[in-house]
Amino acid sequence: EVQLQASGGGVVQAGGSLRLSCAASGFTFDDRAIGWFRQTPGKEREGVACMGSSNDNTYYEPSVKGRFTISRDKTKNTLTLQMNNLTPEDAAVYYCAADPFSSAHYGCIDVWSMVYWGQGTQVTVSS
Repeated sequence: EVQLQASGGGVVQAGGSLRLSCAASGFTFDDRAIGWFRQTPGKEREGVACMGSSNDNTYYEPSVKGRFTISRDKTKNTLTLQMNNLTPEDAAVYYCAADPFSSAHYGCIDVWSMVYWGQGTQVTVSS
């Protein structure tokens, strides 16, 4: 059984920071496509930050570029999303995901091409 679990969400004031983590079991992130996505009520899930086989194959949603950083720790088999200078617009449920069949970052564009999904972690940003 493949299971991804996102954690690290919480309540933070605007301008603050959070670090989300994603742990996997039954699956190795390795150099496969990985990503962080978010969704708010009434809106479609959107890609926030995705990475392919290297840091040269990375995508950031324009509104988070320069503020968020996606990373992969192969030793721990975990993903991280460092979120800085948070705004109320960043509030959402954040999901981690992976595609074992791809080494590209396209999952952030083609959201449902991602195969494995975590349950999500809530990020609330107060003004």
